[in-house]
Amino acid sequence: MTVGYLGLGSNVGDRRAKLQAAVDALGLHGVRVLASSSTYDTDPVGEVVDQPSFLNACLRVEATLGPEGLLDVCKAVERELGRDARPGDPGYVRHGPRPIDVDLLLLDDVTYRSARLVLPHEQVTTRRFVLIPLLELDFELCTPDGTALADCLARLPLDEGVRRAGRPLQVP
Repeated sequence: MTVGYLGLGSNVGDRRAKLQAAVDALGLHGVRVLASSSTYDTDPVGEVVDQPSFLNACLRVEATLGPEGLLDVCKAVERELGRDARPGDPGYVRHGPRPIDVDLLLLDDVTYRSARLVLPHEQVTTRRFVLIPLLELDFELCTPDGTALADCLARLPLDEGVRRAGRPLQVP
């Protein structure tokens, strides 16, 4: 079994319901959700900032899957919950509005790189909306090279709006 951390986000429709549906769907794909952070209302960042705010959370999960297999599950859950535009598809907007986003952030102490996936996630050390809920799950978390995520958060500017929105998602 491997332990991993996933980031969830939604800014279309009933955001909390979409995050909860992702938690529920992961279990149907053989991924056991161990814990959820609180939910956080976050300002959009990246290439499209003129859009509704996101609701984000992080999950600690356990699975028998490797990096590519777990990524396949994340993408299947996104499709099942209405996210059908992918990079290269007509209508896809990088950093644009989305009903659900399920990102693989960390997987045990694995460093991994393929055409589809980089572990740890390339933005895990640079985004407040990822670090705050991730550290809520485990304040001692480090990247495989030993970089303390709490130190990464302390170095980030405070201009990325991240506000606690509610209780953790329900874990089966």
